[in-house]
Amino acid sequence: MRTNEIHLRDPFVLVYEGKYYLYGTRGSTAWSEHANGFDVFVSEDLANWDGPHECFYNDGSFWATKNYWAPEVHRYKDAFYMFASFKSETVHRGTQILRADSPMGPFVPWSDGPVTPGDWEALDGTLYVAKDGTPYIVFCHEWAQIDDGEICAMQLTDDLRAPAGKPFTLFKASSAPWIRGFPSKYTGNTGYVTDGPFLWRTGTGELYMLWASMSAGGYTEGLAKSDNGEIDGHFEQVDPLFDEDGGHAMLFRALDGQIYMPLHKPNRHPEERPYFYRIIERDGGLFRA
Repeated sequence: MRTNEIHLRDPFVLVYEGKYYLYGTRGSTAWSEHANGFDVFVSEDLANWDGPHECFYNDGSFWATKNYWAPEVHRYKDAFYMFASFKSETVHRGTQILRADSPMGPFVPWSDGPVTPGDWEALDGTLYVAKDGTPYIVFCHEWAQIDDGEICAMQLTDDLRAPAGKPFTLFKASSAPWIRGFPSKYTGNTGYVTDGPFLWRTGTGELYMLWASMSAGGYTEGLAKSDNGEIDGHFEQVDPLFDEDGGHAMLFRALDGQIYMPLHKPNRHPEERPYFYRIIERDGGLFRA
């Protein structure tokens, strides 16, 4: 299967033992009231993919019924951990952590339900491990609940099973000078989106956060930089990496050493496809090649 034949949103790539593993939100059920799993595609060249292979399936025993969104898979210690968003009619949207012994799965629930706060609408959790080895989940407190969406962080237990602290806000969506709001159908106020946080440390030590929202160009991949190189720093908004109606990106280093940014575009159902853009580190910053 070629890349342009894969219908998914929120692409995430894990590089492991000479292969690329691509995960994402199933395009067919992204907005459905009924969803039940995630797939993985495998490649050696980022152009030809084997799959889809189902890596998580709800056999009826899992609590969530919809909004199976944005699975990320991280190698942590001796296993693979999936951070993914879920929702049901009785449980707020949140990020739950699943575990597997292989990047192919099968992934099984690891945390006891979502690790994000139970009374929040939260999504798009990602794993960040600080320099001292402390694990954090970085996630979005959703605009649909609070209008001005936030990106928050919260320490996790060392085994990634549960929170180990309280969430703290890194920044609000409205802090980006390029952002565009829109009337919220939930509150009637102006809404500002936060989507898809992902942390990247450059070779010279700077800590950046990728995140997505809306600008004059449509769906946009924003970028913020920590002033102290850590998760507890002040994140200053810098120029977006992509503003052409595509986003929910991450970064990975390919087998040839190049850095790539996968994102989905356009942000329009059912046309979403994964695209890969090369990124360069220069003078402490991140730029499209």
